[in-house]
Amino acid sequence: GPRKVASASAAASTLSEPPRRTQESQTGTRALGLPMEKSAASTEPQGPRPVLGRDSVQVPDDQDFRSFRSECEAEEGWNLTYSKAGVSVWVQAVEMDRTLHKIKCRMECRDVPAETLYDVLHDIEYRKKWDSNVIETFDIARLTVNADVGYYSWRCPKPLKNRDVITLRSWLPMGTDYIIMNYSVKHPKYPPRKDLVRAVSIQTGYLIQSTGPKSCVITYLAQVDPKGSLPKWVVNKSSQFLAPKAMKKMYKACVKYPEWKQKHQPHFKPWLHPEQSPLPSLALSELSVQHADSLENIDESAVTESREERLVGAGGEGSDDDTSLT
Repeated sequence: GPRKVASASAAASTLSEPPRRTQESQTGTRALGLPMEKSAASTEPQGPRPVLGRDSVQVPDDQDFRSFRSECEAEEGWNLTYSKAGVSVWVQAVEMDRTLHKIKCRMECRDVPAETLYDVLHDIEYRKKWDSNVIETFDIARLTVNADVGYYSWRCPKPLKNRDVITLRSWLPMGTDYIIMNYSVKHPKYPPRKDLVRAVSIQTGYLIQSTGPKSCVITYLAQVDPKGSLPKWVVNKSSQFLAPKAMKKMYKACVKYPEWKQKHQPHFKPWLHPEQSPLPSLALSELSVQHADSLENIDESAVTESREERLVGAGGEGSDDDTSLT
């Protein structure tokens, strides 16, 4: 499933973190303090507030999905950093004094129906096959028929520390279009680990829009606090290299999915058929919002890119950052 992270580290993380169906939760705009359709007296900078406005965990409602879609389609305030071969990447600085960024990636998918892309983003078993950034990913519990909680850990560009995240993910089919989104929550049984940096997804998700019976466009939007002062090369690498690479990898995975799924429980799609879900139910009251300021901040601003990673960036085969859009 889709999970994600993006920023200086968010950007890098974003790319590294796939959307999770099984790994990606949905992000509630309200619970996240995300912008609700351009509200009136907005004197703050454009874009969602860094972390949430309320402390209660909520499953996103129709208004939240509409708000997320509007931001995916918005153009004002975004800086185009990459555009090539049907893939575009934009970055938006959220606060000038922090390395917190939002990243948006869009890809045209020929020969891939919207419903296939939606299945790929949800199918956790398939993600383990094609997402080389994943360290571990699993669904924890079901909240409603279209929301769950899951865990996702991923490899970051060396020598940065690897990250993990717990997210509440929700999804919504809208005719021939689909949205999957998530935001970070705290689960009592999955506290931060010493060997990983717990990142925070403020708002991450995917908008899949059908452009024909066998084609679609996917937009990946992520605002993540990687919990670490990251060096500028991480942000640049994320938007110039990791995000486009992740998108292309996801596209290849979509092309191969129908044949793979035919051999692996072809009728098992709990994201379409909730009655198939094997997950235990969980009450929202068991969860709390994950605030970034409650987590330890790791200063990696002086970390320089390893020689191995530079070679990968130059076109060599190495860690494939492609979760960003998965």
